[in-house]
Amino acid sequence: MHKRHLTLLIILALCVFGFSLAHGQDTPPPEDPIGLDAVVGTPQPLPTMGERPAPSLVVPGARSTLTLYFSTLAQGTVGLIEVSGAAVTTASATWLDRFIDFFPVEEMGWYGLLSVGMEQNPRRDYPLSVSVAYSDGTRETLTAAIEIVLGGFIRQEVTLAPDKGFLLDSETERAELARMESIFTASTPERAWDEAGFTLPIPAALTSPFGAFRVFNATLSTRHTGWDIRCTTGTPVFASAAGRVIYAGEMPIRGNHVIIDHGYGVYSGYSHLSITYVTRGQEVTREQVVGMTGSTGRTSGPHFHWEMAVNGEWIDSVQFLRMWLPG
Repeated sequence: MHKRHLTLLIILALCVFGFSLAHGQDTPPPEDPIGLDAVVGTPQPLPTMGERPAPSLVVPGARSTLTLYFSTLAQGTVGLIEVSGAAVTTASATWLDRFIDFFPVEEMGWYGLLSVGMEQNPRRDYPLSVSVAYSDGTRETLTAAIEIVLGGFIRQEVTLAPDKGFLLDSETERAELARMESIFTASTPERAWDEAGFTLPIPAALTSPFGAFRVFNATLSTRHTGWDIRCTTGTPVFASAAGRVIYAGEMPIRGNHVIIDHGYGVYSGYSHLSITYVTRGQEVTREQVVGMTGSTGRTSGPHFHWEMAVNGEWIDSVQFLRMWLPG
């Protein structure tokens, strides 16, 4: 059996066996977790990148075409747009008061990622403006109106152990989020991921979902910035895609934490690790082990939290993983 396949099978077995032992997690699993039936041990399809979708909207210009690969955008999601045409040298967009650079894919076109914050107000007509530059020095602007819809987030009551009660301070929460936002403001003009797209950092069941409205110990209200993945302590954590480690250290809430910059405003984060195997500035490849799961930070038992941000907004990492990306 291929070594990589054997490793994945071992991890799946550990995650199923260990669920009954991991009773101290700070996030209760939902009634219908995604990815693995823990009762009978029957593997279910894990989320993977989908096929290239049909365009939902095509906006023709004088020399290029703008294509949208989504009909609406839900709160906390990402949409893909494309500019195609002869002699295009650069493309960029203005979206929700943000400037977004497009990335080129040879023999295909220029692509941009439109992210929507999980608290963005739903509306039918948010304006999108795309600027296209040509090799002869001329420019063109293409526009569209985009509808943002509700994200359908759930509510969770979470109980944290008394010895971690100091992590329920709202100032600690705000300071850590501000630190994360300062990291996500940069956008590296280089795409690190390839045609394989992104992958789950642990090939096991997803539990607490992205965007949940959480109340800790009936005192602190917050939002869940990622997904939790079922695990036991010591489970290897893989990089979701290639990139450069922009942070590897300890945070009060996320514990031992790793952040990878994948380029063009795309970041992934890996929390509550018992040990990290990477350092800041290190280049990593897709599915490279970046650390081992643990219970550091705001958690009372074995726990793994996986989050992503695109263009400065927390986004649903599972939705992003499933979205077709050109490579």
